[in-house]
Amino acid sequence: MNWSISLLGEDLIFPALHTATPDGLLAIGGDLRPQRLLLAYRSGIFPWFNDDEPILWWSPDPRCVLYPTQMYISKSLAKVIRQEQFFCTFDQDFETVIRSCSRIKRKGEHGTWITEDMFEAYVALHRLGYAHSVEVWAQDSGKLVGGLYGVSVGSVFAGESMFSRVSNASKVALAFLCKKVQKKNFAFVDCQIYNPHLGSLGAVEITRADFAAHLAKAIQMPDLVGNWGEIF
Repeated sequence: MNWSISLLGEDLIFPALHTATPDGLLAIGGDLRPQRLLLAYRSGIFPWFNDDEPILWWSPDPRCVLYPTQMYISKSLAKVIRQEQFFCTFDQDFETVIRSCSRIKRKGEHGTWITEDMFEAYVALHRLGYAHSVEVWAQDSGKLVGGLYGVSVGSVFAGESMFSRVSNASKVALAFLCKKVQKKNFAFVDCQIYNPHLGSLGAVEITRADFAAHLAKAIQMPDLVGNWGEIF
């Protein structure tokens, strides 16, 4: 057994990924300043904790990823997209998207891991041009009905959360993201932890070692920093 949980201090450093516990917990503590968050994503690590817990840092094995060219578009989803029931944007309302993700009730979950500290941390990353949102708007009403947000480093988009107020809205958000990042030759979307819903959309599991190798190559690409609504 070679795993241990590191206690982080002020220094911007993370332990080696292989020292994580079997469920993926790597370190505790530290802070959520942008420099640490960006180092975490470039290292294959992400924060995930509840309001009554210290900051917990994770690197699960296996890791769930979605290759943009391999997203599965079902016939029903393709029909929804063709009918143009929705239209999508980047970075038009990041704060509302992350708030909406925090408020959506999910089966088997109580409360939210998107704490106020997490909200403020990702808003700060967004203002620096690293965190991005996809907004899905209803074509008939113009209301925000779905979306997702995450962090971009190199040619990787690290998805954090998504929400949907009407059927298919979050799937449309993911399809829009995958279509757009293909144009910039993104390597993959990091989905973190596998679930059947992600699997139905084409996400797959790879080993942590393979993930780290793919990530190391992907972050050699320049960061796509700025407002993606203006870049794409």
